[in-house]
Amino acid sequence: MSIAIPTLIEKDIRCGKARYQTYQTGIGGQSVLIVPDNSYIIIFGYDYSPAGGGFFINGFTQGTNYQQYNPFAANISPFETQQISFYTGQAFHPFIHHVDIQTAVHAERWNASNPNNVDVTQVNTIHTIDSTPQSRSVYIISSKSVAITVGMIERFDKNATSTIPVTDKTPPNYTYGGSTATPVVESVFSPNIANPPSFVQPSLKQFQDYGLGGVPGNAQDQAFALPDQTDGLIEISQFLQDNLPNGIPQKTGANYFLNVRYALYTEQTPEALG
Repeated sequence: MSIAIPTLIEKDIRCGKARYQTYQTGIGGQSVLIVPDNSYIIIFGYDYSPAGGGFFINGFTQGTNYQQYNPFAANISPFETQQISFYTGQAFHPFIHHVDIQTAVHAERWNASNPNNVDVTQVNTIHTIDSTPQSRSVYIISSKSVAITVGMIERFDKNATSTIPVTDKTPPNYTYGGSTATPVVESVFSPNIANPPSFVQPSLKQFQDYGLGGVPGNAQDQAFALPDQTDGLIEISQFLQDNLPNGIPQKTGANYFLNVRYALYTEQTPEALG
């Protein structure tokens, strides 16, 4: 998917009111996009090349009851869900990306060197991570420098499930209102940090109106993880260093890259936009 410059922003660039800018970062999970004094920016899109494309996991199983072997001890499932967030000082904008892990299986029979000279089927399994760039259009305005945080999320804690009652916002049949289904209504993505945010559903504002009890402390109505190398937002470059053989963490293809597209306005933020 290509990212088009919004029409009004393109008009401002053409008449000299704004400048088209790009900001490329990657590898380490924390970056800051600097906004000059007496200026503001409008981020209108980004291209994300997910981490994990520069290596593969190769394991094999030799017949029934034979030992499974994997030369890399790493669990690559964290690469499946990667999060990018923008913090402007006034607003927080998280974006989740799902990344495909592709698996290829190859089986062959061979004559094993064992006392019984038994033929054994060797099954090779190759796991690779699809790092095809993903593009996303956004519209983020900031007169302050923007903190950009990138990481991976492996799991979440399911704190509560419940049926959803029939309300004016959750009518029967069209929604889960009145259904016997018991969806998750409270989740925590970073349980090890102090006072972690709880993601509550169906709605933060009306949580009690759905008969779901009191609103949990530090409740949020968005799903996102905060930095926690165990169960929350996992910093990618450290994960690579901790889990993969020497040399792979330095491969550019194993690391993420992010290109942010924005317009720079060298003036105070208009009140209509602020």
